[in-house]
Amino acid sequence: MESGIVIFLKLMGALALFLYGMKLMSESLQKLAGNKMREILAAMTSNRYAGILTGLVITALIQSSSATTVMVVSFVNAGLMELVGAIGVIMGANIGTTVTGWLVSVFGLGKISMSDLALPILGCALPLLFAQKRSRKTAGELVVGFAVLFIAIRFLNDAMPSDLHNYPGVNDFVQSISYLGFKSWMIFLFFGTVLTMIFQSSSATMALTLVLCYNGWIGYEDAAAMVMGENIGTTITANLAAMVANVPAKRAALAHLLINVFGVIWIFCIFRWSLEMVADLCMSVHIVDHNPMYSDPKLFATLGLKDAQQVAAYKDGINIAMPTVLAVYNTIVKSANVLILMWFDKGLAKLVTKMIPQKEEDSTFALKHIKTGLMSTPEASLFQAKEEIALFGKTTREMFQKVVAAYDMKSSEYEKAFDKFQREEDASDDLEVQIADYLTLVSESRLATESSKRVRSMFRIVSEIESVADSALNLAKAFKRRNDANVTMPEECTAKLKAYFAMVDAALAEMCSNLEMDYKKVSLKRALELEAEINHYRNTLKGEHIQALEEKKYNYPVGVLYSDMFMECEKAGDFIINVTEAILDIYKD
Repeated sequence: MESGIVIFLKLMGALALFLYGMKLMSESLQKLAGNKMREILAAMTSNRYAGILTGLVITALIQSSSATTVMVVSFVNAGLMELVGAIGVIMGANIGTTVTGWLVSVFGLGKISMSDLALPILGCALPLLFAQKRSRKTAGELVVGFAVLFIAIRFLNDAMPSDLHNYPGVNDFVQSISYLGFKSWMIFLFFGTVLTMIFQSSSATMALTLVLCYNGWIGYEDAAAMVMGENIGTTITANLAAMVANVPAKRAALAHLLINVFGVIWIFCIFRWSLEMVADLCMSVHIVDHNPMYSDPKLFATLGLKDAQQVAAYKDGINIAMPTVLAVYNTIVKSANVLILMWFDKGLAKLVTKMIPQKEEDSTFALKHIKTGLMSTPEASLFQAKEEIALFGKTTREMFQKVVAAYDMKSSEYEKAFDKFQREEDASDDLEVQIADYLTLVSESRLATESSKRVRSMFRIVSEIESVADSALNLAKAFKRRNDANVTMPEECTAKLKAYFAMVDAALAEMCSNLEMDYKKVSLKRALELEAEINHYRNTLKGEHIQALEEKKYNYPVGVLYSDMFMECEKAGDFIINVTEAILDIYKD
């Protein structure tokens, strides 16, 4: 007989293999789907039904509610999706996670054993893994992840002892916490929550729960309570991650927690009745042959079984049926919870908005999308980076507008504004470094060709955007020199500068629009037209400036300040057009 430590290590190894298979499947599907999945998420949230269906389908496909939630939060942050729509997708994702239970119960522990076919499946995937085309290699990784998943379930089942009597200490502990009614429910609810937080995956805890039932370690009621704990555990993990995220992310994570906690509370009010209802349903449609409510040994006496052999056979029948019954129970409970809450999605959005109000940021230049680190796949991480860069561009434009608006400020008021401009430019420098560090981490992953080009272009884009912020600060410095020297700019010069500022702002607006849209849809035409206008006006102002100096319309110190201002605008225009050109470089052969 193996020692407890060896059995524990085997179980942990099998769970690790299961998690690896799930991760490989999820990442591969996200790579294959790429932008299509995000386009579907953005398009199909027009109403609560579409949002729920979208969350269900995508989560069922990629086998990761966390990945779905990450994309949802990204869209909320970017303003592409309202919080109400995000809540609908999260509800659908809750139902989508039940697919894992069905995979394990039907194909892992059921009559159809996929583990027997796992090695042949791996053999079929081998040529794909060595394919030159990236999409085929990713498809091979998907097949490998699928096969590894069922190999892990076989290992998990084999590592789990079926005869607890051979392990007196373990047997006594299990018996001491089982079949105690409400007390046991709370104990296993706690176990499910904690294990899910440890494994960072409700799917892994679900697989472990089903295997425990299959081997007779725990009964129907306790296993169902453990499944409810998993529903809470997966939301706590998301909320812990969202602690360092922005306000929309916190709201989405809190909504997820409230949805699942509400589901657990109301189901525990009718827990035993719900268990009996699902058990009777499974019996009536012949999903199972034995009533799982009799998993409690105390109830065997009511069955009229004659000897120990009949008791053992009946108990084995219940254990074999239990994973399927639990999969049915989990699906019905989560679906019922969504059917109840889907009508209150707007109220839930208002509630979490009141619970987590928007706070003013100390600096407008701050990370808002990539605070929580790398996502589950490089492609998802690049999407986060794109949203962050778009926000960086928008914030830089706002800084430029504030500097321009300060042109007419009184000297006494301008000092305070100038200090803020300096702080914002310093924050802009820090933000550039933070985004570049994030892109460096992404570049260390295995990337598709287009993704590699995207990373290189993004490095250039953040550098150019930061240079625009430098130009804005240089303009602010020129205004300060004007004030310090007590120089009054001629009205004609002021009018021309303000016209030039408006041209640069129009170019910034086009840049921000290009950063926000799908990079494949970006066109250079409008950006080039605006850049040509900026260059042409610079040449016009330069010629007029030289003539004005010759005609002594203003003195040389005024001329230097005037020249510095319009030349800085031209530099900003160069940096702005470079951003759009960097985007288009991604798709050049």
